[in-house]
Amino acid sequence: MVAKTIPVDPFDLVILGATGDLAQRKILPGLYRRMCAGQLPSDARIIGASRTDINADGFRAFARKAITEYVKDSRCNTQGLDLFLAMLDYEKLDVFADDGWKQLKRHLRKGVISAFYFSVGPNLFGEISHKLTKHKLTDENSRIVVEKPFGHDLTSAQALNRDLTSCFDEHQIYRIDHYLGKETVQNLMAIRFGNALFEPLWNAQHVDHVQITVAEDLGIAGRGAYYNKSGAMRDMVQNHLMQLLCLTAMEPPSKYSADAVRDEKLKVIRALEPVPESDYVRGQYSGEKNNDSYLDHAEDPDSLTESYIALKVNIANWRWAGTPFYLRTGKRLRARMSEIAVVFKDPPHSIFEGEFNRKGNVLVIRLQPDEGITLRVTIKEPGPGGMRLTEVPLDMAFSEALGEQFSFLPDAYERLIMDVIRGDQTLFMRGDEVEAAWAWVDPIIHGWQRSHQRPLPYDPASSGPDDALMLLHRDGRRWRKIKA
Repeated sequence: MVAKTIPVDPFDLVILGATGDLAQRKILPGLYRRMCAGQLPSDARIIGASRTDINADGFRAFARKAITEYVKDSRCNTQGLDLFLAMLDYEKLDVFADDGWKQLKRHLRKGVISAFYFSVGPNLFGEISHKLTKHKLTDENSRIVVEKPFGHDLTSAQALNRDLTSCFDEHQIYRIDHYLGKETVQNLMAIRFGNALFEPLWNAQHVDHVQITVAEDLGIAGRGAYYNKSGAMRDMVQNHLMQLLCLTAMEPPSKYSADAVRDEKLKVIRALEPVPESDYVRGQYSGEKNNDSYLDHAEDPDSLTESYIALKVNIANWRWAGTPFYLRTGKRLRARMSEIAVVFKDPPHSIFEGEFNRKGNVLVIRLQPDEGITLRVTIKEPGPGGMRLTEVPLDMAFSEALGEQFSFLPDAYERLIMDVIRGDQTLFMRGDEVEAAWAWVDPIIHGWQRSHQRPLPYDPASSGPDDALMLLHRDGRRWRKIKA
């Protein structure tokens, strides 16, 4: 059974940077899939705007090519594509010039929701915001969507926030992190707060530690110039891993609403203890064959930028005091894998005789590649011969449990764009949340910048630097295997 989708209210969506990579790969295909699912109203309007010198027909041809390449959905057909393309329009626009904004305004209808997706670099966010205000393209029904990176450090994030809030109210600003749109991430809240089974155990008394892993098998080839200025800490930890940490560690909100959820996430960030140098490991992949090293891809032989980071993080509050959170992320690792693993403590006393290599009960929330939830439990090994114990997983892969319905679920960008139109900010970051995250991350980055130490080398298709193993080994723990 496929879940019923309810169309959103009529809207005008302006994609600024409409001929860029993000629009091509995610935004336009995502909107088309939502139309195929019956979620776009028939009078929705999508207006592209960029410096590219094309007209509306040229933009429709661009969208057709993008959808043909990136949409593999049995519900979508030629007739549906024609209907979608009819929703599209285009206006050539130079962000820094005044020409084009009045023409863009003519595309917008009064009395309907208008959303402006900033599919451009963050250096243009402030300029676009001021131009939208100056030329009176926005009203109380308008909202803007801004992509990461939201700042390079605390100072730049604060400056961006000032730019945006000088033109828009906070409730109109949607800072998008596509990880929060993943089905499994949202299921983490459902598991915790929708079941009486887990929440009583979700604390330092019962949880030994938590591991959060976001591993990628690809390197930085093709985007070395950008990545070399950010690194794993800025590119992944400050946003994606921080959000996963907050959802795992936060207190139950009073209700499932945007500010209630984000208030609790902010409390987690503010409770994070500083991370000493002994509690993090930085790495850089160093393959010597086929020019497969980070330095080759970054085209900078002196780069000190990390492609891998592992940290031991402590949260100074009553729920989590004494329970460490281990975070790791890296490029060019053994496999593409993202998961949250909650490792529970062993029973205080074993009544069973004999040796048993207990690994502990573990709840694993898999984000990719095979979304689902696994709970590892101890059972009796089948057959005669006494009470022999073994461990088995209680495994629920969404693709198996939900069947056809799973294949039609919206991806992260689809879900989040629809939340923008609905005016639901629950899965978007608030300004004070972004600044608090940078305030915690900045001292760590400044510490290793002062030391000028090179990241530790690691082989491509490995699990990262050997020193990262010691973060857990010295505590009597082990990392979970990185595998597809």
